[in-house]
Amino acid sequence: MPKEQVPLLQLKSYIPEESFEDVLFYIQHYKVHLTITRQRQSILGDYRHAHEGKAHRISINGNLNQYSFLITLLHELAHLFTYERFGHRVFAHGTEWKQEFGKILSQFLLKKIFPDDIEAALLRTLKNPAASSCGDEHLLRVLRAYDPKKEGQLAVEQVAPGALFAIKGGRIFKKGEKIRKRYKCVEVATGKWYLFSGLYEVKVVD
Repeated sequence: MPKEQVPLLQLKSYIPEESFEDVLFYIQHYKVHLTITRQRQSILGDYRHAHEGKAHRISINGNLNQYSFLITLLHELAHLFTYERFGHRVFAHGTEWKQEFGKILSQFLLKKIFPDDIEAALLRTLKNPAASSCGDEHLLRVLRAYDPKKEGQLAVEQVAPGALFAIKGGRIFKKGEKIRKRYKCVEVATGKWYLFSGLYEVKVVD
């Protein structure tokens, strides 16, 4: 999916309907340039502050389900609010950002937009929000249950030990042991070892 600015009414198709009016208010009030981009493995969204006549810019991966999209958008809006209040004087994911993210997330939780399992995961997240939108594995695991099923694709944690899997681009790996939160896997062609998140999506090789 190429990167493209989203017509605001089209935004309805990306987020839960009950959230649209509030999201629209923030986008319009802060004059946010919102774009949808192709899938990125390492991040779900991105924020760039306004400067040199350019508006605040937020980009969100276009392959996310509606709950993941909304949560990622709120994560990035919290960056905007933090920048508006503090500029560059605070850390990107410091206490100030956590407070802003907590406030806007709590606002949307009160609207009962999310299914019970996602709501419970978000309440847990509120205690200490992850710096990265990909960083909260418990929340990501709950959200993934609402993704469309992809034929032939599994998370690394679902691949059998010792089985082969391919990543985007065709490189093939053999799954090894789990080390803390990641799996040690060897690339078949080179013999080099790599660490994979258990939630990284791959295709099992027969």
